[in-house]
Amino acid sequence: MAIVVREKKQLMSASEIDRTLVRLAHEILEKTDDLEKLAFIGIRRRGAPLAHRLAAKIKQLEGLEIPVGILDITLYRDDLSTIGEKPVLNATEIPFPVTGKDIVLMDDVLYTGRTIRAALDGLFHHGRPSRVQLLALIDRGWRELPIEARYVGRMVQTAANEIIEVKLTEIDNTEKVLLVERIDEPAQAGAVL
Repeated sequence: MAIVVREKKQLMSASEIDRTLVRLAHEILEKTDDLEKLAFIGIRRRGAPLAHRLAAKIKQLEGLEIPVGILDITLYRDDLSTIGEKPVLNATEIPFPVTGKDIVLMDDVLYTGRTIRAALDGLFHHGRPSRVQLLALIDRGWRELPIEARYVGRMVQTAANEIIEVKLTEIDNTEKVLLVERIDEPAQAGAVL
């Protein structure tokens, strides 16, 4: 059975994403006691550009360089056996020691919590931060694990057949957040069920 998606509506435009990141940068600054210990780690794919953008916004606001790392969670996933015999590994790039740092872990969409669980396993493989907080551009609910984000761009209630698609210029050559609906195509006529 083929899975087809249909766009239901656009949730955020490029300018809305940018305004949300400005707000999140201010929230991080307000809730961080020691900016010298602050570091950002983006979960590879779309968490990485979010981490870089937020670091740039804080540099504009405070003149402070926040170290940024990128974490590939592929080997830490609990569904590794279902994603193929040879999963594609991308480099983890954390150019600073995480031990003792106040880490803000970033991802585009918070859903079941399983990605974040895998990210925490991967992060602690690199050291022991003093604190880890989570930032998600979109929190869509449906948690399967007790994981919550401290910083949330937008809460979006979704149905079971809906998906949030975040499109970022660095990866997708377009900038928007979409709500799409999964539609199961009916079996081909004449097919044996």
